[in-house]
Amino acid sequence: MKMMVTGYVSAMNLSGQTNMRYLGSSYSTQTSAFPISLQFKTPLESQGSGFMGHHLKFPNSLAIVTSPRKHAGYLQVICMDYPRPELENTVNFLEAAYLSSSFRSSPRPSKPLQVVIAGAGLAGLSTAKYLADAGHKPVLLEARDVLGGKVAAWKDDDGDWYETGLHIFFGAYPNIQNLFGELGINDRLQWKEHSMIFAMPNKPGEFSRFDFPESLPAPLNGIWAILKNNEMLTWPEKLKFAVGLLPAILGGQAYVEAQDGLSVKDWMRKQGIPDRVTDEVFIAMSKALNFINPDELSMQCILIALNRFLQEKHGSKMAFLDGNPPERLCLPIVDHIQSLGGEVQVNSRIQKIVLNNDGTVKHFMLNNGSVIEGDAYVFATPVDILKLLLPEDWKEIPYFKRLENLVGVPVINVHIWFDRKLKNTYDHLLFSRSPLLSVYADMSLTCKEYYDPNRSMLELVFAPAEDWISRSDVEIIEATMKELAKLFPEEIAADQSKAKILKYRVVKTPRSVYKTIPNCEPCRPLQRSPIEGFYLSGDYTKQKYLASMEGAVLSGKFCAQAIVQDYELLCARAETRTAKANIC
Repeated sequence: MKMMVTGYVSAMNLSGQTNMRYLGSSYSTQTSAFPISLQFKTPLESQGSGFMGHHLKFPNSLAIVTSPRKHAGYLQVICMDYPRPELENTVNFLEAAYLSSSFRSSPRPSKPLQVVIAGAGLAGLSTAKYLADAGHKPVLLEARDVLGGKVAAWKDDDGDWYETGLHIFFGAYPNIQNLFGELGINDRLQWKEHSMIFAMPNKPGEFSRFDFPESLPAPLNGIWAILKNNEMLTWPEKLKFAVGLLPAILGGQAYVEAQDGLSVKDWMRKQGIPDRVTDEVFIAMSKALNFINPDELSMQCILIALNRFLQEKHGSKMAFLDGNPPERLCLPIVDHIQSLGGEVQVNSRIQKIVLNNDGTVKHFMLNNGSVIEGDAYVFATPVDILKLLLPEDWKEIPYFKRLENLVGVPVINVHIWFDRKLKNTYDHLLFSRSPLLSVYADMSLTCKEYYDPNRSMLELVFAPAEDWISRSDVEIIEATMKELAKLFPEEIAADQSKAKILKYRVVKTPRSVYKTIPNCEPCRPLQRSPIEGFYLSGDYTKQKYLASMEGAVLSGKFCAQAIVQDYELLCARAETRTAKANIC
């Protein structure tokens, strides 16, 4: 059978201009028995997935056809988005939606509180957004000139973006999914097929997949995905792993929380699960979740992730943002905050938390010497920055003293632009299973703004990074290329005798998310501190999604909720402060 497949694809840039690219390919085979069709829809007919210009529909789940060969063409997956999954009826989504609505429906304050928030990452942005929804006036201060914190990104001189991290939005992130809906930007998430794809170190260039069937409910779809994969685990290993998990399944949340004192490796051995299960699956999973290996990671972290992924049909389904996070995610939040009377200021670094005589916060002093006062104060920075700025008078308070045990984990994000389109990849997140790398993706496939039909840009998480964070960019790139030569044996060589590097960017974060090691759970603080009028927001604070974007957003909602609940107390403090000022 021979066929020609042609079509137009809209690779729309974010300014709203559309560049039409003509794609054509000859396809020749004797075995193919499926039809291929291109169906164009207008934006009004589209359902939120697909390109921003015309929607491509491939009944066989293939995607755009390109790159003809001299003698016989072939199909190469370029870019394929899937419809947004049905998340709205899950218990966690409904709980998140109710919490969001509580801010909008709360009584309007007679005198809105001015709440000063340090840090415009997702936690600070979330805190400010929901306080504004409740009728208050947040003043959000960001030390740098870019929004996003751990999701920050920068544009180079060529107009290409490089990011702090490789960010994935799971179906099991109900508060983030609600946030996108509340902002009207659901279409900015590019959903991928429901699969987890692992590289095979013993078979360079090959991958092993866990495919979750859409026809089955949870947890059957996850069980089916595990049972169908016979390349990574043997049947005896699967059985021992299933038996080992039974206490977690039967014991519920109480059992999960009780495992905080054990590392992943120790828990697996305690349950009689072979070390090969840890090596084959949970080294990659541990590095993806917290950038550390399973001999360090708390088992609670793994069990929470497994619970979300197995209990919700679309929990493990992944989406990429369609562009750079500061503009495509953070800016809509800022616009929302400002539309409700809030303020957002960049280049506003906190120098000191100045206290009153009673130990409460008098004001924040900035590096430029200016003073910012409010009715309440929030620190939404990473825990390591908070510890640096913590007033001496607070350091022996148990609530703050326990923070000493929470330490950010180092991570490195690597971007490499190549001189050609790499073929041995997917339009998806990939688990490298490399000793140096965690997950990676060809962002020229997975992200609309970064789409390039001619050249690949690999974004890779280099982890664990503790031994590499102080090394030069050149050393890191050289080590990365050696690992990529195993993932792309036909296309990449460490000496660049195959694919050539056009340019690269290395982004180092010496202290990223808090290191989720055994016994750190009791050290995580509630959002309301013992200091009247002072609150914390961040993924390290108490919430059930641990160190993640979802955890950051939920912590912001909890922080805003605590402030709204304390409204009368904070108003009384403000009146007392005003009265004292008038007397003086």
